[in-house]
Parts: sequence; C-alpha cells; structure tokens
Amino acid sequence: MTDSAVARKIENLRHQLRHHEHLYYVLDAPEITDAAYDALMNELKRLESAHPELVTPDSPAQRVGGKPAEGFKKARHSRSMLSLDNAYSAEELADWDRRVRELAGDLPVEYAAELKLDGLSVALRYDPAGDGGVRLTMGLTRGDGQTGEDVTSNIRTIRSVPLSISADLLQKLRLPQGQGIEVRGEVVMPEAAFLRVNEEREREGLPAFVNPRNSAAGTLRTLEPSIVANRRLVFFAYFLLVEGEYFVAGQTATLETLAALGFRVNPHRRRVTTVEEMIEFIDKAESERSSLGYEIDGVVLKVDAHATQQRLGYTGRAPRWAIAYKFTAKAGVTRVNGITVQVGRTGKLTPVAELAPVFIGGTTVSRATLHNADFLSGLGLRVGDWVKVERGGDVIPKVVEVVADAEHPRGEQPFAFPSLCPECQIPVVRAEGEVDWRCVNANCPAKLRESLLHFGRREVMNIEGLGEAVVQQLLDRGLVHSVADLYALTEEQLVGLDRFAEKSARALLDQIASSKRAGLGRVLMGLGIRFVGERTAELLAQEFGSIDALMAASAEELERVEEVGPRISQAVLEFFAQPANRALVDSLKRAGVEMTAEKRQRTAQLTGLTFVLTGTLPTLTRDEAKQKIEAAGGKTAGSVSKRTSYVVAGEEAGSKLDKARELEIPVLDEAGLLALLAGQSLPG
Repeated sequence: MTDSAVARKIENLRHQLRHHEHLYYVLDAPEITDAAYDALMNELKRLESAHPELVTPDSPAQRVGGKPAEGFKKARHSRSMLSLDNAYSAEELADWDRRVRELAGDLPVEYAAELKLDGLSVALRYDPAGDGGVRLTMGLTRGDGQTGEDVTSNIRTIRSVPLSISADLLQKLRLPQGQGIEVRGEVVMPEAAFLRVNEEREREGLPAFVNPRNSAAGTLRTLEPSIVANRRLVFFAYFLLVEGEYFVAGQTATLETLAALGFRVNPHRRRVTTVEEMIEFIDKAESERSSLGYEIDGVVLKVDAHATQQRLGYTGRAPRWAIAYKFTAKAGVTRVNGITVQVGRTGKLTPVAELAPVFIGGTTVSRATLHNADFLSGLGLRVGDWVKVERGGDVIPKVVEVVADAEHPRGEQPFAFPSLCPECQIPVVRAEGEVDWRCVNANCPAKLRESLLHFGRREVMNIEGLGEAVVQQLLDRGLVHSVADLYALTEEQLVGLDRFAEKSARALLDQIASSKRAGLGRVLMGLGIRFVGERTAELLAQEFGSIDALMAASAEELERVEEVGPRISQAVLEFFAQPANRALVDSLKRAGVEMTAEKRQRTAQLTGLTFVLTGTLPTLTRDEAKQKIEAAGGKTAGSVSKRTSYVVAGEEAGSKLDKARELEIPVLDEAGLLALLAGQSLPG
C-alpha cells in the first residue's frame, strides 16, 4: 500500500470511528456492535503504530495517553466559573422571578429550564488548529471558580467530548474561524457505571464511593488515563463561550448549537415563562429522576436572552440571571417490623429494616438500609421502634434516626448481628479497622452469580460467552453451584438453554476448556480473594509457584512478597482457612485447571536499593522496568525521598526528577539502569 493510500485509509477509519462514537456516546443510537467498533479501532491503532508520522492529536486512537500523569497543574479560567443561588420552594422562585423582571425593565424575560446534573463542572478550551477548525487543548475542573486543575489527559478519554471541530462545521453554525471557543458542562458517572466501579473497588479492598458525584470527581482526578477511560464518564455541555463571552444568541440557542457541534446535551429541557411553568417542569423532573440513569439534584433556570443576562449582571458570587432549584430529601416516620441481613455480591453483610409501608416522595417504601453493624449499634435500634426514613438522591431509602416520644414508644426486641452468614452458615469475618462483616465462602449462594461473572471476565479466566443471561440460566436450572461446576457442563445441558444451538454450545465449552490453561495468577484472581487484584495475584503466583505452596504459607511468608502487607496476607489466610474454599480449589484441580506458575528467579544485583521511575523510557515500559528491578532484588517506590537510591528518568520526566536533584539523589537513564542490572559499575 502506498503512503497516500495508507493516509487515506487512516483518515477513513478516523471518520468512521468519530461517526460511531457520536452515535453511541452522544445520541445513544449505535449502528454497529462493540466488536465491530473494536475492530475498526484496532485497525487504526495498527496503522498509526506503523506510520507514526501520520498520527494526529485528535485521532480517536489517541484519546488515552500512554503514560500516567505525575500530578495536575493549576490553570486560571478564561472567566470565572461562578456558583448559583439556590431556591427550595415555589415562593422563593416567585421572589427571584419578580427581581429578574424588575431589573430587566423592558427587555424580554423567558427562561431555559434544564436538569441540574449532580456531577463535576469542567471547562473545555478549543484553540485554532491551523486549518480553520479548532482542537481540544485544555480541560479544567471548576476548582475555586478562578483556578482549576488541568485534567486534559483524562477529559480526552471521555468519548462524548469531541477532540476537534471542523472548519466547515464552525462556518455552517456561523461561529468565528481562527479563534478559540470554550465549552462548559458537567461530567457525570451513570448509575450503572457507578455500581460497577464500586463492585470493583470492593473486590480490590478499596472503600466504596459514596455516590456517583464523588465517583465522577475521584475518577477525573485519577492520574492514570486508562483507568478513567474504563469508567465510562459522560460529559453534558450547557455553556458556550465565544471570544470570552457567553454565546450571544441566548441559552436555548446555545444548547442547540452545542448539540450541532457534536456535544452531548441533556434532552430534558424546556423554555418556560411563568413560575407555574417552572414548577410544572420541576415536578416532572423530580418524578422522572429515578429513571434517568444518572443523578440529578434539582433544576437550573436561566434567563434565555443574552441581552437580558447582561443587564441583570452578577452579584459577588453568582449570576442574577440564573438560579438552582434544589430537591429536598423526602422523609417519613414509620415502624420497624423486623431487621434482616442481606449478603451482597462481594460477601458484604448489610442489615436492612423491614418497615410498615410509608409513602415518601412519590413512592411506597417498605425497606431501608441500615448500612452496617456499627451504624445499627449506634442507633440502638430495636424491632418495634419508630424511625425517620429519608429518600433523597440515593436509590435506596435510609433510616436516619430513631423517633421516641409519647406517640412513638420504643420497641422491646433487641437485634443481634449474626456471626454466621445467613445464606451459607459459614462464620463471617471482619478485618481489623473495617466496619463491614463479610462472608468469605466463594461458593456462598448469595455471591455465586457475581463469582461466575467475575470468573469469566476477559482479564480473569477469559471465558467469552459467559455473560449475565447465560449465568442466570445456569443458576435458574441448577446446573452450577460453584465456578468449578463450569468444567462439568455438557453440550446437551447448554443446548437446553435459551438461544443456544449446538454451535454456540460447543463454542462456550471450548472457551471453558481453554481457560484451564489461564495460569495460577488468573485463577487466584478468579477465586475472588479480597484485595487480590491482577498484580497482587501475579506476584503471589510468581513467588510461590503453586496453589499448594500458597495455601501453606504463613502470614510472615506472604508479607515477604512485594506489595503484600498485613491486610492482604490476612485476607489470603482467611480465605484459605475456610474448608469450603479449599474444597473449591480441589474441585478445580480435578477439573484439570492448571494451578502452577513459573517461579520468579531473583538475582541479588539490586538488593537493598530503592528506585523511582519517572518519564518515558526509550524501549522499556514502566511495568517492564519495574519487573526487571524487582527480579534483581530491588524495590520500586512511587515517590522520591531521602531513602531513594536512584531515580530512573526518561523523556518528559516531571516533578520527581526535580525532587531527585534537590535531594542530590543519583539519576539514571535507561542505559544506566540496564548497566546496573547487568552488574556493571556506573562511572562515578
């Protein structure tokens, strides 16, 4: 293929990918499957890798950077990102509407009503690209309103954010060419992604995010862009600045223009004129909030006309032409008829109050979470007590306090938190310093569905075809009672499932058979041991070489493994102390699943030395360099201190290199590191 043909093919692939990204991430109307999209993306990556001279910053294949950031720099906003004043009642809205009309005088007053998304406000700068179009150059968090954090590398991973806008499109929408624009909006995490992220964090022993907003904020401030990309954040645009000024056509026209530019704009919006129409929109939004798939905490009302906005101006902290109507948590008082304990997908035990039905916020509530044993103990809750229940932005109603007065007498039946799992009767455990009790039986019926799905994931045992629908049918028909039962499935059993013919049954069985050779590291991940993620599982596999050696290891032996501390060692010991889990390992062995790994051969060249890696090395990835250092007996650390022996620096090394020079710590390039690994002395 000639160079010009390659260039045309690359541009065609980019055009197709941008088209399908817009359909999927902006319009929610995909035309092709994920597999077909991945095939296009992989082909583009292959061609760009072979022809780096043809790579452009706005290519869909360049969304995720190759190396993590070392920290976020601060940058000033082009103009302040102000807060909004709040209203909580129709009366407060009427007062605001009156003030607006008085200040507006003879200028028109209509309002754009939009949902108030519960996410993280960001500003995106697009600068001239040289061809008449504009290209994304910076993404800033709101920060203090004057200065934000530069999270551009993470913003680029959000596929509802265009990386560039063509000159033709700018001209069509009558936007100035040769000048930059700025788009402001909200980054949110959909509820489905939020639940998935928290399940992953629990499996890794990390604290769960409190709500989707915290999760979106935490994700956007993650220093590894590839992690951000996997969490599927969504950007909704709602402001457009041209030449540093809000779009002069007005707010409704702004939203329409942003949509035409390729941004995702929330479809739940309306132009309203009276307070009555405002309340109608607010009531509708509140009634639909639980079905949106993302969190909202109110409605924003903005004066529509730009000229009227300018006349109204600003107070010291907020525009006079906009207000946020905030939903308030709905509450009710009802009686606790009983307390049950649920076992979650990761084994976490959660007490739940069984309530006399009470109508709160448009819904009849009969159950409410009690969070954990410590919360329950702090309430001093008894069966028969009267409690205040709130239903705010959370999907699950929650008990907030016990109500005790003459009309609401205390109950008489205390509640004892169970010492055995309610589902499998195995003793529950609570790690030191944690609030949650957990069942660590891998075959617990309450955990089995999630265990099977986790076991089949690509990064675990890689059993393609073992999705939610298949797993649910296997459970409903009693064909599996543990992950080991997957290896006893037959073609006849699978053909009996919905949408399964002989060919699809044989394909799944082939995938299951292939997974037997996945290796010890992946098996350890598949067992679902707390805190044991991909890297820890691989380190344990390389250190002990077999499942038998690992099960026989003491806490001291476990903690000799790189990155394994008391918390991880305790989780491993607790897991293998359960006879049911040892029985599961035996079942997997009998099924032919490989339970061994090649032990890491360590040398002693770097024993006692600690290295910090920074920047991009010429030939080694950061993980490869780290593995070589550890295999030679050295240690790696994430930050530079007086205990650091060497800093290994590549291109675009950041603050760690500056710190090394400040502390007079020796700095190596890749050649110097390889020389040390080869046992050569460095020139002194």
